[in-house]
Amino acid sequence: MHYMAAHGTRRARPAELVPGTVSVITARMDYLPRATPDDWQAIEFSRLRRPDEGVVSLYARGRDYHKVLRSRLSKLADRIAGEVGPFGHRAFTDSAPVLEAELASRSGQGWRGKHTLVLDREAGSMFFLGEIYVDMALPPSQPVTPHCGSCSACIDVCPTQAIIAPYRLDARRCISYLTIEHAGAIPVELRSLMANRIYGCDDCQLICPWNKFAKKSALPDFDARDGLTGRQLSELFAWSEEDFLRYTEGSPIRRIGHERWLRNVAVALGNALRAGDDSARAALASRREHPSALVREHVEWALAFSAG
Repeated sequence: MHYMAAHGTRRARPAELVPGTVSVITARMDYLPRATPDDWQAIEFSRLRRPDEGVVSLYARGRDYHKVLRSRLSKLADRIAGEVGPFGHRAFTDSAPVLEAELASRSGQGWRGKHTLVLDREAGSMFFLGEIYVDMALPPSQPVTPHCGSCSACIDVCPTQAIIAPYRLDARRCISYLTIEHAGAIPVELRSLMANRIYGCDDCQLICPWNKFAKKSALPDFDARDGLTGRQLSELFAWSEEDFLRYTEGSPIRRIGHERWLRNVAVALGNALRAGDDSARAALASRREHPSALVREHVEWALAFSAG
């Protein structure tokens, strides 16, 4: 990802990113909604078998985690200051070129799974990571041993084969990257593999055996919002920009903007149409004259792909 490469060595050298940094405090926060049933993994996989339903990654169905975790890290820093006095610090929540997973694994939050995410034996991987860079020396915590063994479930299940080898991810093929970070046209050869995933992808976490131990969040912030779960693609594609902004207020989804949202849903509609959902045709046709060339391109692909 370009923004990571642009910061060079500062990603791996905290004192270059924040001068004066001596130690890094890492934190994690569970995000499964409070009402998550025990068979949540099977339920989420079943959504992928309903081509007319738009699937949003679990972490993005509630409030923007950047805001929630940043607030809690700030409170933690205040509590530390209350004990030791004023100290230099800066908190990060996926908000800078920080090697979060590497810092977390080195500090004992878990080990790097073969999908490159951090795994914990008692919490799986369904948690956010955050850091506080501090200007005081702290005793280092020890990393934990890895426990993936010979399992390759995450590699095998990846729809686009983005996990090119154990512990190696090609972000350019990752559906999470393509639907969220990538600003341009989605590579044609990957569009059909996205199925009905319109924001992110959870497959490598859904299949992971360790996620049977994933914890539910105690916070209402991560409860699924109305309008983002179980909705028909045709409904989501009909959202005006005002609708999009209203439904995604306070959500991490808002940052991709309405244009990319329509791009993603257009791809999913094309896949749904190919799977036999003929109602998708009218939805796609309604955006054929959209002012955005990006949206029009994906609409035309969806209509042509379904006929191919």
